Amino acid sequence: MTVTAIVGANWGDEGKGKMTDVLAAQSSYVVRYQGGSNAGHTIINDYGKFALRMLPSGVFYSHVTNVIGPGTALDIDIVLSELEELAARGVPKPKLFISERAQVVLSVHRLFDELEEERLGARSYGSTKRGIAPFYADKYAKLGIQVADLFNKTRLKERLEHLLTAKNVLLQHLYGHAAIQTDELLNQLLSQAERIAPYVCDTTTLLQNADARGELIVVEGQLGALRDPDHGIYPYSTSSSTLAGFAPVGAGLPARSISQVIAIVKAYSSCVGAGPFVSELAGSEAEELRRRGGDAGEYGVNTKRPRRMGWFDVVATKYGCMIQGATSVVLTNLDVLGYLDEIPVCVGYELADGTIVDRFPVNALMDSAKPVLSRLPGWKCDISQVKRMEDLPDEAKAYIHFVESAIGVKISTVSVGPRREQVIQR
Repeated sequence: MTVTAIVGANWGDEGKGKMTDVLAAQSSYVVRYQGGSNAGHTIINDYGKFALRMLPSGVFYSHVTNVIGPGTALDIDIVLSELEELAARGVPKPKLFISERAQVVLSVHRLFDELEEERLGARSYGSTKRGIAPFYADKYAKLGIQVADLFNKTRLKERLEHLLTAKNVLLQHLYGHAAIQTDELLNQLLSQAERIAPYVCDTTTLLQNADARGELIVVEGQLGALRDPDHGIYPYSTSSSTLAGFAPVGAGLPARSISQVIAIVKAYSSCVGAGPFVSELAGSEAEELRRRGGDAGEYGVNTKRPRRMGWFDVVATKYGCMIQGATSVVLTNLDVLGYLDEIPVCVGYELADGTIVDRFPVNALMDSAKPVLSRLPGWKCDISQVKRMEDLPDEAKAYIHFVESAIGVKISTVSVGPRREQVIQR
């Protein structure tokens, strides 16, 4: 068993891209298995800073085969633009394969996403407007377009006509928008098909054979456990499973193949999008943490929206690690907290009826929940250049031990900066 899953334990934005980039150095394959272009992975290396939305995070290594699996929401325009950006910035052409079974995010999906968010107004779910929810709705309504369909014009036209019959009724009568002509969308897709044809293959057989040979495979999740539609903060969730348990399905690997689940956990909390966020900060306290966080402040990789900020949430993180089945944890952004005299952490939730819980509750109980805070001593110094665990200040080591004990999963790695070399192995 040679497959490692890298997943988020919280709302997303934990630093999965950097850690996938780090592990890719020792791996043969890096696989995107779910989600689409609605969230990005930031990677900083010798070529510069990159925000990948569709390409797997192994594209900077010439020895890595990168795979976009059948479980993804394939935005072809984004894939092509990212490949062009890599080339323009001097990155060697990556080895990339796209599953013939992956389904395609269409321009009509993006249009519906925008129109529905506008219609909902204040009741919107904070969509990135990349077409993800309409895409998955069509996928499970059996209206989707597979990559393989792009290379059969007759079949593709029939599929599009089937799709647009219902779509145009909604466009005209719910949203007051002009109908979309089949040939318009058909020509777009045929043009895209020509450009991605060299990358398309049977990635399931490719990965099954690699697994059988014992080659090292990293499967890379998008967003975090709390955005999962079944186990997260529904309806403020994404539209595909963000859990490691879905990785074999979305990648096309045997269920038994995953040997490690590395959950990425941030040393404080951040969140892009709507939904309950119990440890959330406001005002200057939030702005100070936002300004110092991330690699250039805490802003969405894709949306550029300011992230909502909060203290480390034991309740949410312990739950996230549990449903991910984490075998180890990477604690990221520890260096950011170096400005604090004391570091608050959320150790429980006080519900509306006054009950205090340490178990992550369902959404219906979280609307008015308040954080129960504990405080740990800060270390008040810059730790971004520290290379060894023993060289960290005692207070920083105590913070790591506290988090590890509270969530019940071993912290194997600590990140103290945005670059791939700024990691400490325990």
